[in-house]
Amino acid sequence: MKTILGVIIGLAALIVGLTFYLGPNDLANCGDQPSKVSPCQEADAIVAISGGDTTARTNEAIALYKNGWAPKLVFSGAAQDKSGPSNAEVMRRLARAAGIPDSAILTEEQSATTEENAQNTRSIFAKNHIFSVILVTSAYHQRRAGLEFAADSTGVSVRNHPVASDKQWSVVWWLTPTGWYLALSEMVKIFAFYLGGAR
Repeated sequence: MKTILGVIIGLAALIVGLTFYLGPNDLANCGDQPSKVSPCQEADAIVAISGGDTTARTNEAIALYKNGWAPKLVFSGAAQDKSGPSNAEVMRRLARAAGIPDSAILTEEQSATTEENAQNTRSIFAKNHIFSVILVTSAYHQRRAGLEFAADSTGVSVRNHPVASDKQWSVVWWLTPTGWYLALSEMVKIFAFYLGGAR
């Protein structure tokens, strides 16, 4: 009985630990709108990267924009289907349909990986005098994305803000094989990041 209880407690600790580690949220203790208190200040831009549930990521970025968190939206991602528009362009169209003006939207359409998202947005940040960003992606992907952007965006402050729940991930991710696959594969990729390997 003690062994079973120990296994249950250990598994629960693992699930909780993975949940909080993979999905850091620097805005967790902020309200819906920015304030002058760190880390709840307005940023120069909100960056959403495609992949997974791209629509959910885009909608989260749009909501932040409408609540005054930044005057610019940056969408990054290459085309999933090479015969169609880039993911960044699809994200831009969603933002336009939500009433966001073109003047507030910047796109980067070449990135096929998280590392490339971080590298290829650097020139956008430099050209548009962006020195602080709120990074939006899925919760399982947030830790690694934040690490990549912090490493490649020298001089740019990066705050994490994951989508709490999307088509691939929720608070009960551990009940599905997909959830475990995403969690464990992200841990492997984070390990690779620290080793300086391919990611």
